[in-house]
Amino acid sequence: MYNRILLPTDGSELAGRGIDHGLALARALSLPVTVVSVIVPLTGFALQGIVQAEAMDSYNEGRRKEIEDLEKIIGEKAKSAGVVADFVSKVHLSPAVAILETAAERGCGLIVISSHGRRGISRLMLGSQTSEVLSEAGIPVLVVK
Repeated sequence: MYNRILLPTDGSELAGRGIDHGLALARALSLPVTVVSVIVPLTGFALQGIVQAEAMDSYNEGRRKEIEDLEKIIGEKAKSAGVVADFVSKVHLSPAVAILETAAERGCGLIVISSHGRRGISRLMLGSQTSEVLSEAGIPVLVVK
């Protein structure tokens, strides 16, 4: 039914629940997983406080280090579960678009993603990456709360 599971993560505790659920499902179905992390570049308002290129480089390097650390942790979990995992890191303005692109590029048949459960004005202002993935995906999406 599925050939590979895509597991998006932003490194948060809630995303970790999605990773754990996805790894358990991959183990049960004997499937490989692709884990994707997205770096959102600093633009617009976020750039107003940054006046030096060094600060931008520091931000990018910090995010890359966080992702490396996250990949080690998830890699160990996958190995313990007997799941083959590969990792993708993308720089993109829209995490949802990067997730969907990765699913297509890697031939994933299922996306397991966490929902941050934002409500009201917070959801309107920040948007919901999970909602966008749900509405735009051409493959099944399992949402973990």
